[in-house]
Amino acid sequence: MPNIGVIGCGYWGPNLIRNFHSLGRCKLLMCSDTIGDRLEFLRSQFPTVQVTQDTEEILRSPRIDAVAIATPVATHFGLAKEALLHDKDVLVEKPMTTSTRQAEELVELAQLRRRVLMVDHTFVYTGAVRKLKELLLKRDLGELYYIDSVRANLGLFQRDTNVLWDLAVHDVSIIDFLCESLPVSVSAVGACHINDGIENVVYLTAFYENNFLAHVHVNWLAPAKVRRMLLCGSKKMAVYDDVEPSDKVKVYDKGVEVPPDPEAIRQARVQYRVGDMYAPCLDSAEALKRVTSHFLDCIETHAKPLTDGEMGLRVVRVLEAADISIHNGNRKVFLPKMGSVARTRAVQQAG
Repeated sequence: MPNIGVIGCGYWGPNLIRNFHSLGRCKLLMCSDTIGDRLEFLRSQFPTVQVTQDTEEILRSPRIDAVAIATPVATHFGLAKEALLHDKDVLVEKPMTTSTRQAEELVELAQLRRRVLMVDHTFVYTGAVRKLKELLLKRDLGELYYIDSVRANLGLFQRDTNVLWDLAVHDVSIIDFLCESLPVSVSAVGACHINDGIENVVYLTAFYENNFLAHVHVNWLAPAKVRRMLLCGSKKMAVYDDVEPSDKVKVYDKGVEVPPDPEAIRQARVQYRVGDMYAPCLDSAEALKRVTSHFLDCIETHAKPLTDGEMGLRVVRVLEAADISIHNGNRKVFLPKMGSVARTRAVQQAG
């Protein structure tokens, strides 16, 4: 039974603590935060857990086998690197780092030390996204043409990062999980309406092989909360609306069919197909509970996490390329070819 330390007890840390504590598969030994009031609250909720304002106490403790890092993104690299150097398995919040170079270093270090490096891309573990993956694996949607995603709300404005790294990281990780490939190129445009130099609205387009296209719109300055993703396939289409209290995924038997006759194609004579809609049953388990349980599974079996360091690297690579594009007039930024990423086995292990 591994001993766990949690670093960072602000917004997300207590959720990690609650889930680790409820699993009964590990010993939650220590939590750290720089703000004493947060630690006092945790002490009242989990009296058996040792609390400290000294992060080094967790990183250097020989009693701690693994750490979960829920601190501001700028600190992820330094904390994760030190934890790996102390031979601890690591679960780190999204995005894994603030640069591709840092992400590459963590991936290489985890491989060298033979430690688990996992990124908490929580949406990948939701019942809705897992169902979309199942539909794609079964070819129910056919060939995927495009994904169009919108994630918008009024706030929360950040002081140290833009909306791309705050919100688009979710959509990019979901698309990476669903498509199992890295885009060929990325372009993006953004605007700063509130704070100079910090984009509060961004439109990101990722171009893939085989004419597949992914588009992501993220926005801190919207009148209503929107979390909607549209998947268009050659057979069917699907809508994932995370704001919906139920029926978050709906599958539509809609599309167009073009006769094989070249003349018909030239004249754009298409036939529209309008069929039924159905909402598949979804796993209602809390995504973060699945994240923490999967992390413990990987520690015990030395399995490759579903959202491992390499996935974290790919997500950071796309975000970094989009940032470069924004600051270079929407210029296309080409990404190095990394090939297909098969992870069906990892999906089954996380099941």
